[in-house]
Amino acid sequence: MEVTVLIQHEGAVVRPSTAAAQPRTGANVAACSHQPPCPAADGQDREAARTVASHPEQGWSLLCNGVVIFDDTGELLPNGGIVAPHRPTDR
Repeated sequence: MEVTVLIQHEGAVVRPSTAAAQPRTGANVAACSHQPPCPAADGQDREAARTVASHPEQGWSLLCNGVVIFDDTGELLPNGGIVAPHRPTDR
C-alpha cells in the first residue's frame, strides 16, 4: 500500500517526496544554496538542515533537504520513509 502525503503551504500543495531535495552522497543539492550545504535527508544529521516552512500551530516544519519534522520528534523523509518519534528518555 502506498501513501501519498500532501502538505498545504501558503496555498500551494507540497509533496515532501519532491519538495526540496533529492538523496545525495556528498554532492551539493541544487535546491540548497546554503553554505555550507544542508545535510542530506538520508544522513544522521538531517535535522540540522535549515527550516524553509514552519507551522508550529500544526506541529510540523519542512527542512531544506525535504524532511518534514514533527513536534513529537517524528520525521517524514523525502523518499516516503518515516522515522519514529525519538525523544530522549530519562533514565
